[in-house]
Amino acid sequence: MSRTIPKDVQQVFDSYPAGARKNLLKIRQLIFKCAAADDTIGELTETLKWGEPAYLTEETGSGSTIRLGFKDKEPDTVAMYFNCQTTIVKDIQQRHGETIKCVNNRALLLPLDQPLPQQAISDCIKISLKYHINKKARAAGLL
Repeated sequence: MSRTIPKDVQQVFDSYPAGARKNLLKIRQLIFKCAAADDTIGELTETLKWGEPAYLTEETGSGSTIRLGFKDKEPDTVAMYFNCQTTIVKDIQQRHGETIKCVNNRALLLPLDQPLPQQAISDCIKISLKYHINKKARAAGLL
């Protein structure tokens, strides 16, 4: 799946070290692949939030924003950030805590020296991109 990256977002990806950029671009592909596979998610908006690539479900409101990042203070990892006011990271921890390192209620850290756990990451993406839909379904007793 090829999708043009907005210029300002591309500039941020280009500012990251090669290994971090490579993994974050793989995660980006997974985000768009997961969205395309589920009509309830709709078209994603790709933009910058807090200076980092971010993916929003503005069209449908189905989910919560995912941000991708790299921090110099954690040079051996890349991160996926989620809204800390949600249960997304808690849900991910319950499902993939042995596969993916979760940090508080905010982020997943993925080591650069290990292959990306693509199945687990895809599941995490779906949890976030469908967060509001699933929250309503849980409240209605459907999940």
